[in-house]
Amino acid sequence: MHIGQRIHEILIEQQRTPTWFARKICCTRQHVYTIFKKSNVDVELLMRISRALDHNFFSELAEEISNESSHPADPDNL
Repeated sequence: MHIGQRIHEILIEQQRTPTWFARKICCTRQHVYTIFKKSNVDVELLMRISRALDHNFFSELAEEISNESSHPADPDNL
């Protein structure tokens, strides 16, 4: 999962603006766009984002890990 893209998807689904989001997570609008480009984010930041959007990104990540565990990756692709 590309977490930045997923955060952006949820923001759009909730019809929220990047400016609103920036205020909720105490950062600049420019930093919000940087977050959207990130494939990973700090746990503390992800907690703030989850609270702001009232969305549990951690459960999505856990589900992805669980799915990967039941379908191990090809060792040649690691």
